[in-house]
Amino acid sequence: MNSPDPVYTLADLATWSAAGTALAVLGHPIGHSLSPAMHNAALAEIARTQAEFATWRYHRFDVPPEELPRALALFHQRGFCGLNLTVPHKVIAFEQVASVAPAARPIGAVNTLRRTGVPGGWEGCNTDGYGLATAVRESLGIDLAGTAVVLLGAGGAARAAAVECLQRRCASLWIANRTPARLEALLDVLRPLGDGLPVRGFDPQSPPAGLPSGALVINATSAGLRTEDPPPIDLARLPRPAGVYDMIYNPPQTPLLHQAAALGVPQANGLAMLVHQGAKSLEYWTGVPAERTAPVMLRAARAALALD
Repeated sequence: MNSPDPVYTLADLATWSAAGTALAVLGHPIGHSLSPAMHNAALAEIARTQAEFATWRYHRFDVPPEELPRALALFHQRGFCGLNLTVPHKVIAFEQVASVAPAARPIGAVNTLRRTGVPGGWEGCNTDGYGLATAVRESLGIDLAGTAVVLLGAGGAARAAAVECLQRRCASLWIANRTPARLEALLDVLRPLGDGLPVRGFDPQSPPAGLPSGALVINATSAGLRTEDPPPIDLARLPRPAGVYDMIYNPPQTPLLHQAAALGVPQANGLAMLVHQGAKSLEYWTGVPAERTAPVMLRAARAALALD
């Protein structure tokens, strides 16, 4: 994927003098990020009717994880209005910011920061859960509320998804992961948040009896990033799901989604989630409703991926 958006480093930030209001995404690596294309397209659209946003620009910075604390202080000094964080910074930043939105605290990670007037201060939130819930409803016609969920994975993406499912009062939550210790650690965090909702775990290689039919299956693992990856679970061994949502968006059709299609199960990839979490971040910074900018961001993301 070719992009006109350069990749900056902290060396560039040290001498930063660009005019206007700056936003940025931080990651390591970051060259693949679609966020600049999405956000700059949305900002250009907003500026057509709201001139105060005409000088806003969104950039990307490659920041090694050990440099994140220094980077956050530098971005604040340089007057950046807001930051997005991607792998591996979401968890690291959680302990570095001045405040965290209540809904993000159980996740233990933040992906969106907004500048505060406190020296070096950022307030953080997490828009990934909103992105997931909105994308699932839009792509599959399924609301997390009242729906049984089978979640694949026990890492940071899975934790954010699980917290969103519980906060929206899913019917039940089953989490599949092949590492028992990691699975139990996540379940220990989640069960108190369930407020009585069933929260259970299992080995994806041995799905237990009692899994609900008509569940929403969500893949929050990295299995599928490579075309040769096996699916993270054999869907044929589950009661028939109502839908399958894979957070991976590139490649657009993972092995898990291939199997879902072969079984006639409604399925969708993670592009809409990427778009909606980004639109919610932009709302956090500008006040412009996410519903307004999401269609523009989707067109820009599809163009960047050469899907249109």
